[in-house]
Amino acid sequence: MPRETEQPADQQFMRVAYDEAMAGYAEGGVPVGAAMVADGELIGRGRNRRVQNGDPTSHGETDCMRNVGRRRDYRGVTMYTTLSPCMMCAGTIIQFGIDRVVVGEARNFGGNLDFLRRHGVEVILLDDPDCCALMERFIAERPDLWYEDIAGRDEV
Repeated sequence: MPRETEQPADQQFMRVAYDEAMAGYAEGGVPVGAAMVADGELIGRGRNRRVQNGDPTSHGETDCMRNVGRRRDYRGVTMYTTLSPCMMCAGTIIQFGIDRVVVGEARNFGGNLDFLRRHGVEVILLDDPDCCALMERFIAERPDLWYEDIAGRDEV
């Protein structure tokens, strides 16, 4: 059964994901950032680049995984993401056996935290005020782009 306890470095690595989200926002994209950590070391980072790359599958988590590249095994890897993962990203997390996910916020998008938990993933929800405020601001400024990103649904 997953522990679901915050680790001391979780806030530090969430800042890396948040910086990626801010970079995406500055580029005119959807501000969702991600980072991956193994053995306490940052192994990759990424951000939602759907707008920038014209690629509907380029969410923060998938961009981060592309930047990490192939790994023989993802056990023991933690994925940090500023926003609760959509079904595509949650499926990717499960597919590759990432066993811990730290989420910045789920207020603006509920995502699929229960789905991850049902598949044995340890999920830590930080309810980070910076992550919440950034997404809230983006949704208010660009609702068209936001609803395009989530296919017009609250949970995908």
